[in-house]
Amino acid sequence: MWSRYRAAGGLLSRGRSLNQKSWRWKSVSANERALQYRVGEQIHGFTVRQVTAVPELFLTAVKLSHDSTGAKYLHVAREDSNNLFSIQFRTTPMDSTGVPHILEHTVLCGSQKYPCRDPFFKMLNRSLSTFMNAFTASDYTLYPFSTQNPKDFQNLLSVYLDAAFFPCLRQLDFWQEGWRLEHENPTDPQTPLVFKGVVFNEMKGAFTDNERIFAQHLQNKLLPDHTYGVVSGGDPLSIPDLTWEQLKQFHATHYHPSNSRFFTYGNFPLEQHLKQIHEEALVKFERIESKTDIPKQKLWEKPREHRVTCGLDSFAADPSKQTTVSVSYLLTDITDTFETFTLSLLSSLLVDGPNSPFYKALIESGVGTDFSPDVGFNSSTREAYFSVGLQGIAETDIDTVKQIIAETVDEVIAKGFEEDRIEALLHKIEIQLKHQSTSFGLALTSYIASCWNQDGDPVELLKIADKVSRFRQCLRENPTFLQEKVKKYFKDNPHRLTLSMSPEEDYYDKQAKLEAEKLKKKVNALSEEEKKQIFEKGLELIDLQSKPQDTSCLPALKVSDIEPKIPFTVLETTLTADEVPVQYCAQPTNGVVYFRAVSSLNTLPEELKPYVPLFCNVITKMGCGALDYREQAQKIELKTGGMSVSPHIIPDDSHLDVYEQGVLFSSLCLDRNLPDMMNLWSEIFNNPRFEEEEHFRVLVKKTAQELSNGIPDCGHLYASIRASKNLTPSGELQEMFSGMDQVKLMKRIAEMPDIKPVLRKLPRIKKYLLNSDNIRCSVNAAPQQISEASKEVEKFIKGITRSKKERKPVRPHVIEDPTFKPCQMKTHFVLPFPVNYIGECIRTVPYTATDYASLRILARLMTSKFLHREIREKGGAYGGGAKLSHNGIFTFYSYRDPNSLATLKTFERAVEWAKSGEFTQQDIDEAKLAVFAAVDAPIAPSDKGMDHFLYGISDEMKQSHREQLFAVNSDNLVDVSNKYLAVGKSTRGLAVLGPENADITKDPSWVKR
Repeated sequence: MWSRYRAAGGLLSRGRSLNQKSWRWKSVSANERALQYRVGEQIHGFTVRQVTAVPELFLTAVKLSHDSTGAKYLHVAREDSNNLFSIQFRTTPMDSTGVPHILEHTVLCGSQKYPCRDPFFKMLNRSLSTFMNAFTASDYTLYPFSTQNPKDFQNLLSVYLDAAFFPCLRQLDFWQEGWRLEHENPTDPQTPLVFKGVVFNEMKGAFTDNERIFAQHLQNKLLPDHTYGVVSGGDPLSIPDLTWEQLKQFHATHYHPSNSRFFTYGNFPLEQHLKQIHEEALVKFERIESKTDIPKQKLWEKPREHRVTCGLDSFAADPSKQTTVSVSYLLTDITDTFETFTLSLLSSLLVDGPNSPFYKALIESGVGTDFSPDVGFNSSTREAYFSVGLQGIAETDIDTVKQIIAETVDEVIAKGFEEDRIEALLHKIEIQLKHQSTSFGLALTSYIASCWNQDGDPVELLKIADKVSRFRQCLRENPTFLQEKVKKYFKDNPHRLTLSMSPEEDYYDKQAKLEAEKLKKKVNALSEEEKKQIFEKGLELIDLQSKPQDTSCLPALKVSDIEPKIPFTVLETTLTADEVPVQYCAQPTNGVVYFRAVSSLNTLPEELKPYVPLFCNVITKMGCGALDYREQAQKIELKTGGMSVSPHIIPDDSHLDVYEQGVLFSSLCLDRNLPDMMNLWSEIFNNPRFEEEEHFRVLVKKTAQELSNGIPDCGHLYASIRASKNLTPSGELQEMFSGMDQVKLMKRIAEMPDIKPVLRKLPRIKKYLLNSDNIRCSVNAAPQQISEASKEVEKFIKGITRSKKERKPVRPHVIEDPTFKPCQMKTHFVLPFPVNYIGECIRTVPYTATDYASLRILARLMTSKFLHREIREKGGAYGGGAKLSHNGIFTFYSYRDPNSLATLKTFERAVEWAKSGEFTQQDIDEAKLAVFAAVDAPIAPSDKGMDHFLYGISDEMKQSHREQLFAVNSDNLVDVSNKYLAVGKSTRGLAVLGPENADITKDPSWVKR
């Protein structure tokens, strides 16, 4: 997976997880064990270099190095059962053939100890992993996994080590994963030769996303001299220049222990990891001089400008305004951790929220729709950079935007920042340090990756409390501390790039033409003998892909390793004086309170429903009570960890045609700020402000732009939502709230010259929604905080309006539609992309039905044993599979797919395959492991009890579903295939998002949108 976007992401934005589960050997905590290591101590070929406690993150960091190879190692001990391993190599390509990215795919296709094809995807079904993936960044490649099971950890570690250090790198795997020439129909040598390959198609798909195109050019042009000047993921036009020999050479020079960094996290013992890594991999290597250092970028003497082009945005609110422009500044070396920390805070002050100077100057100028891509601080390259600009502008406004940016910089240097905004930012760090997520290990490995990759100190990076106090001290000693940074890095910095991007009408045609020329050149250079070989290799690849695999060499857990029972969560539901149900869940939340409420949409008139998502989006951003929108934003930042509102559709657990429709309110705060947070909710419910028409227009344009930009990444979800639209009564609502219908509605609203009619709908929606008639609440907090929380919640409920006198029972808000008849529909959304996103949905059974468990296992089985092979390996799509949703809709999907109708045929063949029962007990057990890995994914204290509150699914229902999953056998799987998935058995819907398609156009059963 190629991650051009900020792999370094904020550690703090992902929070952390404290799991109470303890392992047998834990007589002392993981932290205490780690603190007993001594500097200089030698363990299994490694020497301890440093031991550091970081109390604010409840962890102890142990830094080691490997004696004979020099491999670097960081272990983070923490009382968390979700243990993580990652290995990282510095990978510095000097061209855009995508060599590190294709290598990342190919090493996972088989290794010395595990020579079967694709051990990586096979292990997804032989493990209870909570995460498994691989990432190619601009200058490193990272292979992480996490699991809560010690045996599983050793199994996965063995597979990952062998893949990284001893991969087979077979030529056919390179052809499958990277690129190859192959006949359009590989079995017919008369069909034309075309380019195929997983990474080739992945990158073609990636560059349909204009935000990605912009961010990629930005990095390439701001840091042009070395590895950052190329596309690490691969440019589709350069990928076919890569040879198999070059791939193997790149592995030999980059994937060596002397160029590696190992990271482990959690409560498993370190010695065990070190022993296994030393014995299975490192002992077989000598130290080498790794020549992968990245030199510093030579600084410019004067600013530069650059222009690029992209494809048209078919959902742009104003087609004449599709230009993006930004100004970017090269900052400091990321290994200077305090300067980097300071600049990241400075960046937040400059661009985050409606009170920031660039928001006021750029977003509220009305010149564009939203900030330019990659806005703010980026520390994923050796020198960090800051970028700011606008998208959705007219080409003639480029100079206006540049002028606004320059004036804003001057203004900040003159005026500085309000103290309250700095406090709000530091409060945000405090709450993020306390909030616990279940993927903290993954967040850590991503957070330290870039800095460590440049030989910075990863442990320094984790000492966040030290940095906050040093930051406060700098401000105390020098009140103009931040203004001086702005002057140094922005005003007086000649290394600055102005990048603009405008669409071309025929951009995709030009790309296709360039690809066709490249292809022609390649084909014309072939001799008849080579053409014959290509045909034969194509057949050989298909043969290899179709052969049953012997996976007996791979380690695996057994179904008996899965816990038979789930631990039940203690919940207490009380009725307040107003008979509003409130669910309390006491959890070790570390001084944070989590509040949620669901309010019913039942009484809302139909014509207002399409505007509910927009209402949700703006209701916390328009001001309330005495606060205007700026003061409200400030108060939310100072007193909470965020307040969000979203539409909430809840399928019934035992009837497909019954559902609940509502809106979900959620927020979190430190214990001490609970009264303030609940007071903010009271004001939002009772006195929301809707008079700021200009600000409303800004929010509308921003929302429309975000929806349009999101299509290339979520195309398969949009296809699936549309395909299931007519299968259940809630399907239509789902399409209205989060499907292509919503994208189109927001585009229409953003285009309106007069937005008042839409603004006038908001107070009407408020009247039906923001009252206590049909509301229920939930609180997750520390046990000692519950009684305080209940007082505040009671006060909130008493204080909000209530229109009806008598109350209905607790679930009065379910909707039943006895007249509903599901019907079939096929939709083709024609979009200017070179790849397709496909969804086929089938109406099956609700969550509590016995068949639901069989269908869930079947979806996993079809994905791993049939669809992955046919759609990805043979078809060349980036992804595809089957899944069963909570609402009883069975979905087949594909993602960034060069095929369309052929993939729909593959879905049909998958059903035939399932009906034939051609799978073994081993296949079924593997599917069960994969399903249980998802069922038993760790749950953070903030989310305990949420399935019950949000979806009405109790622990008893989960336990019964669990027993049904264990019981699924081969006959059940064949039975549900025949009963629901066979043609003509259940109603189905189809949708394709993608380019013009002659075959679909010819077929009258398809609706073109």
